[in-house]
Amino acid sequence: MDHSATPVRWRAREYTLPVQERVLIMGVLNVTPDSFSDGGRYLSVEAAVARAEQIEAEGADLLDLGGESSRPGSQPVPLDVELARVLPVLTALAGRIRIPISVDTTKAEVARRALDAGAAIINDVSALRNDPDMADVVAKAQAGLILMHMQGIPATMQDHPAYAAVVEEVYDFLRSRLEAAVADGIEVERIAVDPGFGFGKTLDHNVALLGGLPALRGLDRPIVIGPSRKSFVGAMLRRPVEEREWGTAAAVAVGVFQGAHVVRVHSVRQMKDVAGVAQSLRDQMPVNRYSLNVKREALEGDDRCISSLHD
Repeated sequence: MDHSATPVRWRAREYTLPVQERVLIMGVLNVTPDSFSDGGRYLSVEAAVARAEQIEAEGADLLDLGGESSRPGSQPVPLDVELARVLPVLTALAGRIRIPISVDTTKAEVARRALDAGAAIINDVSALRNDPDMADVVAKAQAGLILMHMQGIPATMQDHPAYAAVVEEVYDFLRSRLEAAVADGIEVERIAVDPGFGFGKTLDHNVALLGGLPALRGLDRPIVIGPSRKSFVGAMLRRPVEEREWGTAAAVAVGVFQGAHVVRVHSVRQMKDVAGVAQSLRDQMPVNRYSLNVKREALEGDDRCISSLHD
């Protein structure tokens, strides 16, 4: 794996997203009654449009619109229900916001209709596995695509997630899905990858993936992360969803420092500041001879190593 690789660009229809220049902020907008964080808050078109405009005003580079919850334990919704949630919002947003819109869906028909209505990116948590027609829809529209890793399905993914080596397995999965997408006609420059924090992972798996993000740079594609308010943050803090912003900020900072190109968040203004500072520190600090991944026990077991950190 080449941990130093940097993607040249990420294209999404007419957009070329500047992933080499700075960390991009993707603001979350769920028009669902049951999403784990903002479910039920933006069910009306008016409320959703107002929130989308606020997300753009707070400095988001992208808007991610979802009409079906993929939280742990969630069940799929019928096609007509998802379309009824997403399409009116997309139609109302036409000409009102300038940032690219991503639609979070695993259904090819939702993707097709959303792209016809002006969306630029499809965020597929199934990585093209749920619907055999999805790749063709994305390829024909020359849309951007996010391929995400998920072990299992949302309804049961958190029951007993298990890996022999989580970073390597996520890397191999994303590589295989990337190759499959390209074989199905999607241009590689239109694809980003997401390790899927919270999607079939324990606390330890999520922590390992956060520390192992540099490995994903070997895929030579933009890395999208979505730690915002996730249960692993809550487990560390022992806090409910509404009290996880500081924990989210820490996860975002570490993710950016470890090489993330896009962060998917609920609190746009705050996390834009966090990501900006983290990127500045990452880019301006001299190379440190000590890895961020040095094992804690190695430090604790060697006084000379601990003292050398202060030399």
